[in-house]
Amino acid sequence: MKRKEWFKLAGLGSAAAISNPFELAAADRQSHRMNRVLRIAHMTDPHLEPGNNSEEWTRFCINHIHSLDDRPDMIFNGGDTIDDALEESEESVAIQWEIWNRLKKDISIPVVHCIGNHDVWGIEEAKGDSRYGKAWAVNELGLENRYYDFEQAGWHFIVLDSTHLNDDGSWYTAKLDEEQFRWLKARLETIPESRPVFIFSHIPILCAAAFFDGDNEESGNWQIPGAWVHIDARRIVELFHRHPNVKVGISGHIHLLDEVVYNDVTYYCNGAVCGNWWKGDYHQTPAGYALINLYEDGTFDREYMAYGWKEL
Repeated sequence: MKRKEWFKLAGLGSAAAISNPFELAAADRQSHRMNRVLRIAHMTDPHLEPGNNSEEWTRFCINHIHSLDDRPDMIFNGGDTIDDALEESEESVAIQWEIWNRLKKDISIPVVHCIGNHDVWGIEEAKGDSRYGKAWAVNELGLENRYYDFEQAGWHFIVLDSTHLNDDGSWYTAKLDEEQFRWLKARLETIPESRPVFIFSHIPILCAAAFFDGDNEESGNWQIPGAWVHIDARRIVELFHRHPNVKVGISGHIHLLDEVVYNDVTYYCNGAVCGNWWKGDYHQTPAGYALINLYEDGTFDREYMAYGWKEL
């Protein structure tokens, strides 16, 4: 089902929400549950490839989501759906997308897609091909554009494209291109102040976990690569600060779990379906996906689900 179709057809009713009993009294929790408008499963970074168990275990994760008693209304696929197109041949990339095309048949919940850096076809030999860059991924994921927005259940969702060429023409750095930033700025100006905004990107805009994704203090100073967290985070944060209805942003990419609150915007980095690229937990984060509940008053909460992956 295409994105436009499920916006019209999906029945998005209320169900029991995850609450923290130390934050809300019992009566308040019941009221909060009744006011939930959407439940999202955010599964990101499966890194599908032939020759390992990535297809089997991603299918297990998908089935785990579908089997939940409190089943999500939709799935957000956070990118790096395939293991790597940046440095791979046409044949290799096609095989990887074939795995996703088999798996998506098991999904009966509406899916919103975001393009990851490894979904981008980037080899030099492909520059003359119409599928070079984001085009192949846009087609495989059934998107109308590499970035887009939509409204659902009283929330406004903005899906961003984080992966862009370096100044020397090589892939990649994490940022918004000028066209996309102008679009984002214009869209935020048109959204009513009373409507909460949800930001969805593959690469984090802000992230604490990136400090620990490698020996980033080895030089004696913290050094976070511009491919790991948005290098243009300063101007994005300043833009969001002018729009207090921007409430939450979610991402993957780092394969670690964290929560950063800055200027009253919450940024969730939500682990990875593949964990440590199908080699176990990644540091302290097991392979999993996030469940995010959205409420009509603009509040939200998150739970991380370790779905049971184990190395065979």
